[in-house]
Amino acid sequence: MKFTLICLSLLTVVACNTPVSKEPSPSPIIGTWKLISGTTIKGTDTTTTDYTKGKEMIKIITATHFSFLNHDLNHGKDSTASFTAGGGRVKIGEGKYTELLDYCNYREWEGGTFDFDYTVSGDSLSIIGIEKVEKAGIDHLNIEKYVRIKN
Repeated sequence: MKFTLICLSLLTVVACNTPVSKEPSPSPIIGTWKLISGTTIKGTDTTTTDYTKGKEMIKIITATHFSFLNHDLNHGKDSTASFTAGGGRVKIGEGKYTELLDYCNYREWEGGTFDFDYTVSGDSLSIIGIEKVEKAGIDHLNIEKYVRIKN
């Protein structure tokens, strides 16, 4: 009986002192984002696109995957008609974000790996990184600004 009480006491002490494992907090980059502006810099040429006028793009980022959808707001009925979509796997680190583009309607982009630095401030996301796709002749610095879409 004494032995059983000692064992129960020891078990209680060990159980009470064992730290409870917590799930890590999800990365602040995880969510659904609306693109506000995009800037590409190639050499001395800089192009900035305002995504609040005439077109719209969203990016959905989970812990393991991402996708993006981009289209014109005139329902494809004039010269601004456009639709772009893609997605794939992601690797998310502290301030670092890598897209592994598995799917894209611009097929020469498929298989690309794109490394970005990111910052999240409140409901704003900024990413910056080099996009290089030899098959498409793409090699530029890409800077994008997003706002979080809330449910």
